[in-house]
Amino acid sequence: AFSSQAPPSSQAKKPPARSPASTPAAAAALPDYNTPVDVAGHSLRKPKRNSWRPPPLAEGSLIPETLRQMEGDAEFQLTASRLKQVGAVALAREERKARRRALQGLGVPEFKDFLRAQPGQECEGAGSSAGEGLAVRRRRAEVLQLNIGLYCNQACSHCHVESSPQRFESMDRATAAKCLDLLRASPWVHTLDLTGGAPELNPQFEFLVEGARRVEREQGHGLCSRRARPLEIIDRCNLTALLEPGQEGLGSFLAEHRVRVVASLPCYSPKNVDTQRGSKVFERSLEGLRILNDLGYGKPGTGLELDLVYNPLGAFLPPPQPALEAKYKEELLSAFGVEFSQLFTMTNMPIKRFADFLAKRGELKEYMDLLVRNFNPSTVPELMCSNTVSVGFDGKVYDCDFNQQLGLGLRRQGSKKRDAAAAAAAQAQRPADTGTETNGEAADGGLEGADGGLLGAG
Repeated sequence: AFSSQAPPSSQAKKPPARSPASTPAAAAALPDYNTPVDVAGHSLRKPKRNSWRPPPLAEGSLIPETLRQMEGDAEFQLTASRLKQVGAVALAREERKARRRALQGLGVPEFKDFLRAQPGQECEGAGSSAGEGLAVRRRRAEVLQLNIGLYCNQACSHCHVESSPQRFESMDRATAAKCLDLLRASPWVHTLDLTGGAPELNPQFEFLVEGARRVEREQGHGLCSRRARPLEIIDRCNLTALLEPGQEGLGSFLAEHRVRVVASLPCYSPKNVDTQRGSKVFERSLEGLRILNDLGYGKPGTGLELDLVYNPLGAFLPPPQPALEAKYKEELLSAFGVEFSQLFTMTNMPIKRFADFLAKRGELKEYMDLLVRNFNPSTVPELMCSNTVSVGFDGKVYDCDFNQQLGLGLRRQGSKKRDAAAAAAAQAQRPADTGTETNGEAADGGLEGADGGLLGAG
């Protein structure tokens, strides 16, 4: 190439490939081929990032106390540093490997194989019959769950999303609007479940609640309406958010829009709650409960549901739900004058902070064994992944909140040939009126059993 003597014609090399706009005539046909020749002055724009930040802290916030405890917690700082170094996806991958090793050490197969091996179980709705074992069957999506951000005024030791005052990931308005479009196009969805973080501290919370009620009014409900039943809106509340500066009207807003409050309170005693959820959380939770009680929440006949959620302090299973609910009601009413509707007992998922807790105590394998030994086949038909679509703050779609935190997303429809064939078969069976749906397929762009992909605008 650098020789001054041309090679023999028989060995002549092809001229080098030229730019698609190497002549003035070609450049004129390419309207965007106009990069300036002053290449030394070229620079890259910074990638677009979520720019949301909470308002400045005001007197009376729980956040300064939470941050103080976080700074003094060596294990929390280690996890935060690791998260910053490798990112959430890599950490979730490491967790999956650790759980898989624990299960392999116990001789436990993959979950699908484990279900199939369950002897002689018959579970209505689970797609099984005697001798066939169990299977999780995806049904039409009836619950739309939105994790609208990881910001929280608490930093609980069991948190499966690793929320804290230092997590600013937040759903933007464009994605929130897309979620409302999805709800409008899916009148068979009967529940909108808002979670976080502390969802009430996210700027899209009121927009979503008001928008969902507007969708419900537009569609109506009943025999002659598109929506067969009223839309239930759930707020996964930590109770202390009600006391944050700027949230003085939150309780009234929830009552006005008939939002069901599902609130975490892992004990009826201050010691256990503060151990798991942070200093001063119990007293603030009680105050939050009193605010809601004064508005009618948890009171018979008001229609304002206030449910509490218990989860164990450590690597053990919860007590029986009916007996623990009776104990909660007795203790909270007699000692603090607080009422609530019902109690749900939850088994801790060994992911995120609770997984770290187990690993540092050398209890992960033992806890996995505990879960396997106490597997309850009657829960399979109602697993949330069978009828839920869970949307992350960034618009990515999953089949439940836990799989969202594990990064196990739903596969896009049409990504494989069998999806295209199934869609064509379903289309052939649809009635001519495209405003109806059959066979679990959405005829108007709504949610159905295998929906996936991205909702976000960017």
